[in-house]
Formats: sequence, C-alpha cells, structure tokens
Amino acid sequence: MSKFTFTGGIHPFDGKSLSKDKPIVDILPKDELVYPLSQHIGAPAKAVVAVGETVKRGQMIAEAGGFVSAPIYASVSGTVTGIAPHRIVTGDMVESIIIKNDHEYIEVEYDPADPDELSKEEIIARIQKGGVVGMGGAGFPTHVKLSPKKPETIDYVIANCAECEPYLTSDYRRMVEEPEKLVEGLKIILRLFDNARGILAVEDNKPDVIDKLKKLTKDESRILVKALKTKYPQGSERQLIYATTKRAINSSMLPADAGCVVDNVDTIVAIYNAVKNGIPLMERIVTITGDCIKNPVNFRVHIGQSYRELIEEAGGFRTQPAKIVSGGPMMGFALFDLDVPTTKTASACLCLSEDEVSEAKSTNCINCGKCLEVCPGRVMPRKLMDLAVKGDLEGFEKLGGMECCECGCCSYICPAKRQLTQSIKSARKIVLANRRKAK
Repeated sequence: MSKFTFTGGIHPFDGKSLSKDKPIVDILPKDELVYPLSQHIGAPAKAVVAVGETVKRGQMIAEAGGFVSAPIYASVSGTVTGIAPHRIVTGDMVESIIIKNDHEYIEVEYDPADPDELSKEEIIARIQKGGVVGMGGAGFPTHVKLSPKKPETIDYVIANCAECEPYLTSDYRRMVEEPEKLVEGLKIILRLFDNARGILAVEDNKPDVIDKLKKLTKDESRILVKALKTKYPQGSERQLIYATTKRAINSSMLPADAGCVVDNVDTIVAIYNAVKNGIPLMERIVTITGDCIKNPVNFRVHIGQSYRELIEEAGGFRTQPAKIVSGGPMMGFALFDLDVPTTKTASACLCLSEDEVSEAKSTNCINCGKCLEVCPGRVMPRKLMDLAVKGDLEGFEKLGGMECCECGCCSYICPAKRQLTQSIKSARKIVLANRRKAK
C-alpha cells in the first residue's frame, strides 16, 4: 500500500475505464469559435481585435487586463464576427470574441528558445505572454503563481498527476503519450527555484505512468516520482501537499507559505510549449465520456470549440442523457446548454443516463458522523450546513467553514442525501464577497 496520502476521503466509482485506453484524437473545429474574456481568476482580458478583422492562429486577440490576468489567443485563423456577451458553462453571460473559422489554419511565426539559456525573468515573461493559467479547474494565472515574494523559500514544485476526479482521463493520456513534455516542463519550472526539488505525484492506479516517469527521470537528481494512494480528493491542492511533503496549509495560506508550488499536468505542458516553443495556450486535452456517449474519447481541442461539437465528434448520444456535466461528477458544473465554448479550464464533458443527485430525496440528519469521517478538511459538515442555512456567517467562520475545499465528499457519503457541500459552498461565497466589500 502506498504511504503517501491524507486523512479522510472517499472511493467513488471512477468510470475511467470508458476512456482511459482511448488515445488522444486531434479534431478540427467547425465554423464558429467563441473565446470568453474571463477564462481565469483575476481581471478579464481586454479585446485587442475589432469586428471584421482577420486573425491568424496563435495571434493574441485579448491582452491581460492586469497583473493577475492572462491574454487569450485565436486557436484558428479567420474573421472576427462579433464581440458580445455569450453564455459559458456556469450559466453566466460573459463578454466574448467570436471568430468565424476559415479552415486554413494560417499561423503566426513563433519564437522558440532554449530554456537553459533564458534568465528566470525571461522564463516568467514567456509564460505570462503565452497566456498560461491553471488548467486543473481554478484557472489562476501561472506567471503569478511562479512569482512568489521569496522564491528562495520554495522547497518543492509538485506536479499534480493524480487526476482523482472520476471519469476524467485527459491527464492520464497526456502522461502516457507525451510524458517527455511533462518532465521537460517541470525542469523549466525548477530553473526558477534554486532550492527546490520536483515531485511527480501520481496515484497508484496508474502503474504504467509511474514506470514511464521513473525511467525518464532516473538521471534527474532534483526530480522524484511519488506514488500516492488512490483516493478522492487526492489531487486537491491541500491534500496533495500534505500527502507528498507532510506540510499542512489552511485557507489563509498559499502553497508558497509552506514552501510549495503546485501545477497540474496540462499546465506544465503548456509551460513547456510557451517557454521552449513560443506557442501560446490555445489547445488542451478534453475527455468526452459517460454511459450516454457512443464513443468515449480524449480529444485535443482548439479552445473555443463548443461542447455540442465535441459530443457530435464522439458519435453523439447512445441514449438521451439525464445530466450533462462540464468536468467531473464531484466538482463539475451541470450544463443546461451545449452551445457553450470550451475554455482553458475545460477538462471534460460527462454525459450520464441517471441524475442521482436530483433524484435523491433529502431527509433529516441521522447523526451518523460519516461526513466528519470522510472530510479531508477535518471540519464538521453537518454543523456547517446548519449554520449556513440559518445565515449565521459569524458562527460558520468560527467553526472553520472557510477550511472546506468543496470536494463534495460529505454530500457523496451522506445516507440522508443532504446537500451539505452546496450549502457550505454558498456560505463561503457570501463570506468571501463580504470580505471583498470590507476591503
């Protein structure tokens, strides 16, 4: 049994067998692509193109709106046909650039470089220029994460290779097919931190990946491969840091406060492409899966393609889905419209024949304590839900409500089917909004 793990967690049906053995397939987009200007945490990007303008693939179409922001690039060549609000996976209407694909894929000239000849400042600048953000879900601009106040205090750069979310296999396929890019990307990040060691943290349900990475890094004195116990949410940032380093962080801390930097697989590959090849972030791997999909698959997607298009490319629906989710079943967003674009943070589209959540009947708490047992944040979900429902935000904070990582373990395990995570998540949002107002 692997020794690298954390307290709590669950073992849900992982569903990965549907797509884990399906190689990455390159697909070309159809006629129209949509690029929301908010694809990351921080200030939205600002459009630098106008309606009617012709653009090339790899051309910047929106510049960063501040330091905590990221530029956006066209993933096709074509004509800008609109700059207007468009719906995204969360249901929000977001200002977006719409490009009509000319199907010629005329590209700009890129600026490759030898990472070993670049200064730390030049590496950061190339990551920033490339529009790289966290592609594991949060979308935090990567150049900011890699610019801590005291880089000399960073001891570990952790590559999050866990992919613990059920059904998702995009990171797995990337590691099986292109592990060299992951290792080279990690080596580029290590150039920024003189005292750090790299950790490739992989769940032990991926023995083939562990073997590949160990062979690739056998001569790399600064890189370790660590096998983690397969358990959800092993890939959550706090849990990953504790499992690999035994260092603990809370909601008031950043990973850098514990001497760590964490990036996921696709982010590190995007860093490799931006720094070594000068290619900005405009593609990513997306898993299209679920028991309703005819041919579950892992696509290399041009950012801006719609979910409807990807489902059609996967053969369409085997049966009409009861629920469609952007992302995985634990932390994804339920979709009510397939005509929404993929973004830098789009990891999967999951189509299920049963909607277990909406069909479940919530009853009174039976005080079984299961939610407490599985909570990786070591908080009391039942009591936090009660405080959230009552609107007692002061009590919610005192009881550690902000330490919740919103993983969904408590809702999953609850025999009474209470909406624990949803209630706690809503209260957390209100607390954070109130803090911003106070500032």
